[in-house]
Amino acid sequence: MQAWGTVVVTLAMLIVASVDAKIYERCDLAMKLEKAGLNGFRGYGVGDWLCMAHYVSGFDTSFVDHNIDGSSQYGIFQLNSAWWCDNGITPTQNLCHMECHDLLNRHILDDIICAKQVVSSLNGMHAWDSWTKHCHGHDSSEWLKGCNMHAKPNEKPNTKKMTS
Repeated sequence: MQAWGTVVVTLAMLIVASVDAKIYERCDLAMKLEKAGLNGFRGYGVGDWLCMAHYVSGFDTSFVDHNIDGSSQYGIFQLNSAWWCDNGITPTQNLCHMECHDLLNRHILDDIICAKQVVSSLNGMHAWDSWTKHCHGHDSSEWLKGCNMHAKPNEKPNTKKMTS
């Protein structure tokens, strides 16, 4: 009976989160990512982040994907509940010290902070299979074309270390 209560609470949180969700336009998201310091972070440009987010979530902050192992992936960067956030259902490392439902709204600064932690790990952007499959080794400047921002399509990002 307790499992049904957990399911009902989780569904209610997802419904509330979807009311405040947003599907970002590419250039809107590019500007947010640049402003949050992702251009050049750990050697990856805004184009890398856009490409990854496009393939994992379609720029949809409310996207949730469920895995065979029982964990789920949340938000615009599809952060996994087994490692990065706590969904209240599956065992977790919760390395970002946050609840997964907090990743499902239009306010993506917490998502970005957690994604910085992911990319700072040993695997870098390879932590996202979709980035490895669709983005790695490709010209990421295409993702910035037509966007009015400081990170120009042909610029190579500066490598910066994560600061707290």
